[in-house]
Amino acid sequence: MKKFFSLILLFTGMFLGFAQSDLSWQGYFSYSEIKDISQAPNTVFAASENALFSKNTGTNIIKTTTTVDGLSGETISTIYHSTALNKTVVGYENGLIIVINEQDGSMLRIVDIINKKLSPTIKKINHFLEHQGILYVSCDFGIVQFNLSTMQFGDTYFIGDGGTEMQVHQMAFFNGYFYAATSSGIRRALATNPNLIDYNQWETLASASWIGITTLNQELYAVNATGAIQKYNAVTNAFVLFSQLPNPAIDMRVGAGIMVVSTPSTLYLYNGQMILLRELSANQIPETNITFTCATVIGDTVYIGTQENGLFTTALNGSSVFENSTPSGPLRNNIFALDLTPSVLWAVYGEFAGDYNPFPLDSYGISKYNKEGWLNIPYESVLGAQTIGKVIVNPINENQVYASSFFSGLLKIENDVPTILFNQTNSGLESLTFGGPNNVDIRINATAFDKSGNLWVTNSRIKNGLKVLRTNGQWQSYAMDKILDVPEENNYGAIVIDKNGTKWLATSEGGVVGFNENGAAFKKMTVGADTGNLPISNVRTVALDTRSQLWIGTSKGLRVLNSVNNFLSDTPLKANPVIIIDDNLPQELLFEQFITSIVVDGANNKWIGTADAGLFLVSPNGQETKYHFTTSNSPLPSNTINDIDINGITGEVFIATSKGMISFKGVATKANDDLSKAYVYPNPVRPDFQGTVKIAGLLDKANVKITDVGGNLVYETTSEGGTIEWDTTAFGKYKVASGVYMIFISAQDGVETTIKKVMIIR
Repeated sequence: MKKFFSLILLFTGMFLGFAQSDLSWQGYFSYSEIKDISQAPNTVFAASENALFSKNTGTNIIKTTTTVDGLSGETISTIYHSTALNKTVVGYENGLIIVINEQDGSMLRIVDIINKKLSPTIKKINHFLEHQGILYVSCDFGIVQFNLSTMQFGDTYFIGDGGTEMQVHQMAFFNGYFYAATSSGIRRALATNPNLIDYNQWETLASASWIGITTLNQELYAVNATGAIQKYNAVTNAFVLFSQLPNPAIDMRVGAGIMVVSTPSTLYLYNGQMILLRELSANQIPETNITFTCATVIGDTVYIGTQENGLFTTALNGSSVFENSTPSGPLRNNIFALDLTPSVLWAVYGEFAGDYNPFPLDSYGISKYNKEGWLNIPYESVLGAQTIGKVIVNPINENQVYASSFFSGLLKIENDVPTILFNQTNSGLESLTFGGPNNVDIRINATAFDKSGNLWVTNSRIKNGLKVLRTNGQWQSYAMDKILDVPEENNYGAIVIDKNGTKWLATSEGGVVGFNENGAAFKKMTVGADTGNLPISNVRTVALDTRSQLWIGTSKGLRVLNSVNNFLSDTPLKANPVIIIDDNLPQELLFEQFITSIVVDGANNKWIGTADAGLFLVSPNGQETKYHFTTSNSPLPSNTINDIDINGITGEVFIATSKGMISFKGVATKANDDLSKAYVYPNPVRPDFQGTVKIAGLLDKANVKITDVGGNLVYETTSEGGTIEWDTTAFGKYKVASGVYMIFISAQDGVETTIKKVMIIR
């Protein structure tokens, strides 16, 4: 497809950043899963799943770095900060290395290891050792030299028997030798040996699998996979048992002259004489289900990385006080669904597979975001609801939220507190029956409020699959066997309700089902030219646009029903593909793409998310692809788009991916009913401002004219939706001079008008 948005970003080994990132993108990442920690004299650097943060130990100022700043969305495996060069080096599980210059924030992306002709499963980067300006990179295949000054790679050492690949977990330099803790023993070689590329130069000092190796007070220590801490004896050239931990070790490092050996449940802190100063148990931290990943010491403070609860600090001297130093964010990066109002965002994490299989069940909480920041409701507070896969805010009462569990029922949340879990015992919801009478499995997914405030609910894999919770608290069910051949085999994706009250349901086996309470009319569109013209019966999402068209996303492409207004009269209903012309040849828009989400913005553009091809923005009729965002040309952390929603007031588009959520700050906002709320921002426009002037709160198709105080026209346009942009030029020719400019706004019919002013300061 030629009509796509392209950004220059990658040359060989170089990452230049995203040209529009400063103005257009915002990251909303979780920092809870700490992968690694590094340190400078007054700063701790922490790597989460695919984002970084640092904390100045003197000022307590926290700085975050995400894909919006240039990081990859891939999974981070290790991090190292070079105090000498003031650079932070990030290693990834896929072999990628990103070097951050802390002085100016620039980043260099190193792809040489990714490009090595090795199995992709053995390119993980485990550790960085800096020695005389060279980084020795421990990988799952061996060791690689990297010059941190010139940004060039040197030799690669395959130190396994016969020169084969070998997992190297950590390296240390001690008394002139490099020591490598590997999956098959401890190996060493003389650092000055010019032929380290020869595996024969690496002698084996100990067998078994070793997790870490480091120096402390002029001694060398290592820990193996069983938790045995051993000390190197130079006389015997062997490692001797020092202490046997009760559990396997996962990390070993030294900070501030303190060695910290980590197990998932306990931290062991030793001083320079290897006297155990402190033993920290996960049970000492007030949060529940703490799992340690790593820890270090800076000054007199212990910094503790955890699996799901972020970074904690505590005093080295034995204090029982623990402080969470993690930046605020959602519970997890893999946000499965979200719902958005102008002032609040809700996110849930309970994913199910592409075939709607919820097993193995997950036990995650729910997150809320507003101007005050993030509020995370833990799993312990959601009344046992598992695999929560959808969430919806009551448009009439923003303090009332419903979260759909694809196993446990429907959770009601009032004033941020889960209050009731609707299930088969206290509501009209039903458990599927093929698991036997004692098996309770209530699969609730899509929900939608109608204009009367009734909540419509889909209950998968049962006969009465469509439910409604009336405003009076009563439940009503509708049997789907009238329209679906085997409703017990059908799962439901999205549901939308049009202005005529027709409910449109995406199903896994029966295409799109339409239902109108007027006469209890059911109709459907499925495969076949005469039965709906869908490419496949597996429909994942549906969306209504401002022209009453129904956009249908399936697991094999896109279809559009030209009008929902003819639901009761048209037989059969028929959807059509969007045909575009590319290279003078007609072809189908998003042919056979697995479409996961469709959202319509205020200008009737369609934001379309896919399972593995990123995000598309297409024009109202689909003929123009305005943007195609992927991990290669944008800050998207993943090409797997789980959900999309738009703030209709600001135009900000929120994109939930499998590896984090970001937003794109568009200008396509919903149109207003009148011009009473029209406004201009920024105002005044100061000399250092680099963006565009927005005129918001408009009617759709409003005419906007901008003139100088002398009445000379400098810009004119017609709004699509509620906002227009002005680049402060005279019709794109030159920047207008300093002064006050008049903005004349009128409705399409000319009946309603208003005048605004904006000051330009050059």
